[in-house]
Amino acid sequence: MKRISRGKFEKMQQLSNDQGVIAALAIDQRGSMKKMMQAAVGEEKFSMDQVHEFKELVSQELTKNVSAILLDEQYGFKGIQAKDPNSGLIMSYEKTGYDANTPGRLPELLPNESLDRLLAKGADAAKVLVYYNPDESQDILDVKHAFLERLGTEALAADIPVFVEPIVYDNEITDDHSPEFAKIKPQKVIDTIKEFTKDKYHIDVLKVEVPVLFKYVEGFNQGSDPVVYTKDEAAAYFKEASEAATRPFIYLSAGVPADIFREELIFAGEHGANYSGILGGRATWRDGVQVYADGGKDGLIKWLDTQGRENVEELNEILAKYAKPWYQIYGGLDNIEVFDIDVMA
Repeated sequence: MKRISRGKFEKMQQLSNDQGVIAALAIDQRGSMKKMMQAAVGEEKFSMDQVHEFKELVSQELTKNVSAILLDEQYGFKGIQAKDPNSGLIMSYEKTGYDANTPGRLPELLPNESLDRLLAKGADAAKVLVYYNPDESQDILDVKHAFLERLGTEALAADIPVFVEPIVYDNEITDDHSPEFAKIKPQKVIDTIKEFTKDKYHIDVLKVEVPVLFKYVEGFNQGSDPVVYTKDEAAAYFKEASEAATRPFIYLSAGVPADIFREELIFAGEHGANYSGILGGRATWRDGVQVYADGGKDGLIKWLDTQGRENVEELNEILAKYAKPWYQIYGGLDNIEVFDIDVMA
């Protein structure tokens, strides 16, 4: 029997659809969002108001068809207000990026936030991104493990689910899109999942990368991209990564095009990966940035209500076929004991 506090349980249900699947949209990009908009509209015409409005319109239109949305308050405050009331809200809790002058890509929380504050702003969950290399030196791993332990303890006290997004890297192979990195990525993802799903961290959902670089999978590579994994090898990595998880996990789109993300999700589902949904970001809305730059608010709304909505609905169809309820990993709803805790005011 799995024991889950009432606050966490009810919020997990709010973030999920009727099938218990997290069919969520991610648009919490900050630095990269600014760069995308600048490139689309041009330096001279760019203003931060465009970023704010873009996030607002994406949230307003696309949360009609998703179970939840991930937003940052810094650039997405209008999007938080504009989301559909039936859609759950996940809020970013980490500072964007990392200090490149300090070894280890160390994580840092927003200095003016706490989980209680995010709750007060309407959050149903908090998301924290952590760059992680399981082969890193032990002193750096200790810092990150202690960071996650503190985060998990705070989430227990605040009675709010926490989503952790580990992004793997390597100190020697710095191009994480290269065939060389593709060869070592699966084991890094698997080892990371094994670590992050340990009970001591109290992580409720892992938002993970697919364990391979899909453009190097046999039959899915294009142009000059080499084959790094046969289909059977890729399938085995998906299954091993899934079996390593002892808590619910969902996939992130990692900036790949919409059609590639769909192929990844189908491949995962067909080969035994028991994922509980997605937090799909740029794969869903990225093309809308240029549409907004060219056609303004009206042009973007039209695009969101046609192509954007189609992108979401195609993902929802895949999730309906392959994704598993978040509570399945605990043996189903009948195997969950919900209990009340006293949360400090």
